[in-house]
Amino acid sequence: MRRHLPVLPIAALIAALLGLTPLAPATPEARAADRAAGDQPYASYWHPNTLLTWDPATDPDARFNRSRVPLRPRVSDPALKANANARAGEGKIASLVSFGPTSNNPSQGSTNPHHYAFGHWQYIDKLVFWGGSASEGLILAPNATVIDAAHRNGVKVYGTVFFPPTAYGGQIQWVRDFAQKSGNRYPVADKLAQVARHYGFDGWFINQETAGGDAALATELRNVMRYARTLGPLEFMWYDAMTESGAVSWQDALTPANDSFLQEGAQRTSDSMFLDFGWSASGLDSSRTLARSLGRGEYELYSGIDTEANGYHTSVPWGSVFPAGQPHVTSLGIYRPEWTFTSAATRADFHTREARYWDGANGDPSNTTTTSAWKGLAHHVAESSAVTAKPFVTSFGAGQGDFYHSAGARVSSAGWNNLSLQDVPPTYRWLVTSAGTKLTPSIDFTDAYEGGSSLRLTGTLDAVNTVRLYQTKLPVAADTKLSVVVKTPAAGPTRLKAAVSFTDAPTSFTTLDLGSTTTTGWERKTLDLTAFSGRTIAQIGLQAAGSMPSYDVRVGQLAVFDGAVDAAAAPTGVTVLGATDVSPTRKSLRLAWTASASGSVHHYEVYRRNADGTRTFLGATPNDAYFVPQLDRVGTETSTTLDVEAVSAEYGRSPAATTTVAWSTATESNLALNRPATASGQCNATETAAKAVNGSVSGGNGDKWCTTTTAKWLEVDLGSARSLSRFTVRHAGAGGESASWNTRDFTVKVRGSTADPWTTAVTVTGNTAATTTHPVTSTARYVRLEITAPTQTTDPAARIYEFEAWGS
Repeated sequence: MRRHLPVLPIAALIAALLGLTPLAPATPEARAADRAAGDQPYASYWHPNTLLTWDPATDPDARFNRSRVPLRPRVSDPALKANANARAGEGKIASLVSFGPTSNNPSQGSTNPHHYAFGHWQYIDKLVFWGGSASEGLILAPNATVIDAAHRNGVKVYGTVFFPPTAYGGQIQWVRDFAQKSGNRYPVADKLAQVARHYGFDGWFINQETAGGDAALATELRNVMRYARTLGPLEFMWYDAMTESGAVSWQDALTPANDSFLQEGAQRTSDSMFLDFGWSASGLDSSRTLARSLGRGEYELYSGIDTEANGYHTSVPWGSVFPAGQPHVTSLGIYRPEWTFTSAATRADFHTREARYWDGANGDPSNTTTTSAWKGLAHHVAESSAVTAKPFVTSFGAGQGDFYHSAGARVSSAGWNNLSLQDVPPTYRWLVTSAGTKLTPSIDFTDAYEGGSSLRLTGTLDAVNTVRLYQTKLPVAADTKLSVVVKTPAAGPTRLKAAVSFTDAPTSFTTLDLGSTTTTGWERKTLDLTAFSGRTIAQIGLQAAGSMPSYDVRVGQLAVFDGAVDAAAAPTGVTVLGATDVSPTRKSLRLAWTASASGSVHHYEVYRRNADGTRTFLGATPNDAYFVPQLDRVGTETSTTLDVEAVSAEYGRSPAATTTVAWSTATESNLALNRPATASGQCNATETAAKAVNGSVSGGNGDKWCTTTTAKWLEVDLGSARSLSRFTVRHAGAGGESASWNTRDFTVKVRGSTADPWTTAVTVTGNTAATTTHPVTSTARYVRLEITAPTQTTDPAARIYEFEAWGS
């Protein structure tokens, strides 16, 4: 993209904001050796020639990157749009999002609950999984979690092909490699189609900004796209950079210099074009005219805006693309809307920024009044909904959480993110009507019925409140039911009704009372819709009525289904594909199984069995393979039994299929304890290197190693090469000193002998904790702590109470 930092620095910035340690760039070939056993699988990335060697049968990560969620159809009824200014069926929105660095996109989520869990799918039509860099790989396929979530919401997903400017490492030979021809075939195009087909996504975004091309190469790039589109359902979006002459010259419009990348005579080249950011009103008007003259629609042109740096503070000439009261001129392409996440301090702050970005300044898509030019995307584009088939079940899961609940019971207290488990978010965020005080709906991360969140309604109830949640197209049969799971602070009246409207009167709600609760726990209220058989539900919402100064009700699940709750058959053949010993008491695993032979499966859940008969949730996926990032040994157990069960589309659960994981009998100890230690210096005669390996932090301020030398390092000789599982560093706060003196930035390095170079095993930036633990898998005799930022302030002294190297 023009006028941007190169992708690698951006990726590094995102990693820093997420608290991640960026991986060193690695080719797929170099990574293959690291993906054995039970290591973390990642989204796939390649250069053109390395893509030619890709085979899903031999790629150990390929099975974990497959999406099993088909693209769902959507509905957008103009009569149900939230905002009077918004237009349905006109301009669309494409969103170019970087979820992480090219080489560091986990296939199936992670244990970090701080994640860009996008939840406004109702306003976008396409999501581009943005990435690619000269050093890592130019071609990036989306991971399974993003495909699953997007498809569940009826949104298409594209991978990225990025040829960077030469200033950022681009090589014109890579473009020629991409367009290479063999007989009547384009081999790279064959692979692009194979990747999309195998992983289950919809197309590719082509961003060609490398200088040095010519007209012949530009022609071949068009031929590549045309050829690839003949191989099956595969779409392309072309970025306005390379022109038909082969030169890189951004047009900021559809012009005679680039129009053949969209359409050339009777030949359809790409499915859409992303126009660069410098567009003008006259340029878009002429683009619309030219697109129509080519037999194409103006909404296949996406006028780009760049919100990476300033988010909703970005200056956008909205009237040129979405003129008020008139048809849209083109569609809109948004570059890097994840600013709402990367600029946020907390999850609550992220949700506030998301609401401002998409719904408008008032948190109400029907009221986007503001003095700001950025009124929110809801002001311009009407909502779409993929709630078009039964069963429909939502637990208001955001795809992240600080715990995991199953049927209201906590089965894990660990944080997580996994967009594959995100429910279809409410169509309207939030649309509340009341003659009195409006209640406040929110996604609540403190309680859940399923997953990590629920819907919460709070505030002063002094009049009827109608909360519109979902636009739908759900036919009602003779046995259709509407189920709502609720929780109240005290047993008694819920003062809540389910509200539904039908397509023959879509704005008129019929209500069904949910009655009272008998406990303070989750309770299911099942309503019979037989009386409405033959009609089609157009909207689902909730209505609260009565009087209560502090109304507080949680909704844990809402479902529309036919007959009894169906269950799927159990999966079979659960297999441990590989295990990695992070330490003697911790493993990561790759699991696989044979999918359920019958029944509609929403996802599979993975548990460990505990000695007391309970189970602990380890993760879930719609796929038939799952990476378990953390399995901890309990006590001295010699094996752990794992359960995999199928959760149906109606949330019925199958019997569990099982497998067993064995533990080593080796014991773990602190190998650095009382070993010879040297250091770059010491603050005084008593604060020596030996104090950092004496096993004590309770001896007062002198029970530490301290130094103010410019280069700050501590080295320990373990005596012989030992198998290491983790490092633990006890900083100033562990010894009772100020937390402002805890080490901020440091690395741990290892080597086998004095003749070997140091290898970095751990990199930490931005630490604030008093004690930090860092799992590793390595063998070394010498270990070295190097400190680059010794405190949270300008104080120059490093203070380390213990440096522990655990292993066997």
